[in-house]
Amino acid sequence: MLTTMKQNLLTYDEVIDWIYNALPMFQNIGAGAYKPGLESTLRLMEHVGNPHEGLCAIHIAGTNGKGSTSHLIASVLMEAGYNVGLYTSPHLLDFRERIRVGGQMIEKEYVRDFVESNFAFLKENHFSFFEMSTAMAFSYFKEKAVDIAVIETGLGGRLDSTNVITPIMSVVTNIALDHTALLGNTRCEIAREKAGIIKQGVPVVLGEADDEILPVFVREARDKDTAVHLVSVKDNWQEYGCPLKGSYQRFNISTAITVCELLKDRISLGEDKISRGIKNVIKNTHLMGRWQILREKPLVVCDTGHNVNGISEVVSQLEQTPYDNLHIVFGMVGDKDVDSVLDLLPKTARYYFTQSSVRRAMSVDELKEKAAGKNLIGVAYDNVGEAVNAAMNKAKEEDVIYIGGSTFVVADALMGVGFSEEK
Repeated sequence: MLTTMKQNLLTYDEVIDWIYNALPMFQNIGAGAYKPGLESTLRLMEHVGNPHEGLCAIHIAGTNGKGSTSHLIASVLMEAGYNVGLYTSPHLLDFRERIRVGGQMIEKEYVRDFVESNFAFLKENHFSFFEMSTAMAFSYFKEKAVDIAVIETGLGGRLDSTNVITPIMSVVTNIALDHTALLGNTRCEIAREKAGIIKQGVPVVLGEADDEILPVFVREARDKDTAVHLVSVKDNWQEYGCPLKGSYQRFNISTAITVCELLKDRISLGEDKISRGIKNVIKNTHLMGRWQILREKPLVVCDTGHNVNGISEVVSQLEQTPYDNLHIVFGMVGDKDVDSVLDLLPKTARYYFTQSSVRRAMSVDELKEKAAGKNLIGVAYDNVGEAVNAAMNKAKEEDVIYIGGSTFVVADALMGVGFSEEK
């Protein structure tokens, strides 16, 4: 790990190694990387020239679906001819996936130069990985003179580093129990944290709401003199030809369409641009890991759903998918509600339990033991690659292999099959 900065001699790989290992990173250590409050972020923003000020942005929070929704909206705006910034997390294979302009990842040279030029300040002030990457994203968007940026929160909303912006629209996709140790033990408590992105006079779009959480958003919007717009799932959502095939995308597609329709008064967005943006979302923004098909026979799919809400949608999708036998390559991180997730999984599948390469990964032996208590029977594999290979060797042409349980299991699987955006 670097302790001093060699002026103009750093390689990109050295910079990435430093930010992964020196800066607290939620992807690796979980709650220990979470820094509630915006004071630290604002100090860093001031140091790099306050790039968030004046940024035209759409701000998106939510428990599930905010990544897909962000990519869908960005794709529509790109089809409309705008220079679009997109900031999402986590990444799957490459840090640069987090920060895009015009669908293209941030250049390695910019990442290197940003860290190098701000190294002493970053090191002395003990900023988190997410604070650093947020400042980098906003600085990059300013340099690239984006017309509009689509900004996904990292965790929560009220105290999230991205919440230094004043957007033209705030979006909350849905509310479910996740990260309860940090955001609250009830959906209402979590909703209050997510509602923290609502700004004075800025319209709010709710992708999913019910009688339990809707009052939270209505009260916050009333306090901020703005209106709440509820999304109705489009009956014809499949007619848009979205390449994101999971049935749960009906919520995200409907939310993206609603946002874009509301934006028509402010920016030029024809119906044809909305349709093309949804249809071309993968081509335009390179979204990965959402019911992503890796092979046709046997059908091999991976999905980043990783909590009760997300896994329930995946299981529903599996129930709609024909197969002779179902093989599930499965791993989780230890700070999730593992027992509740395991309760959802089909008992008749053949399991290949594993653990991803991140430090937060639950031990495969512990996962297998928990699963056995739920009558989920399988074999333990030390890493995702071994588990995927074992499933591939067992599966017949008419079978289905599902890889998931954790974003990081999906990442390891994609890396194992040699998937690369730049190929």
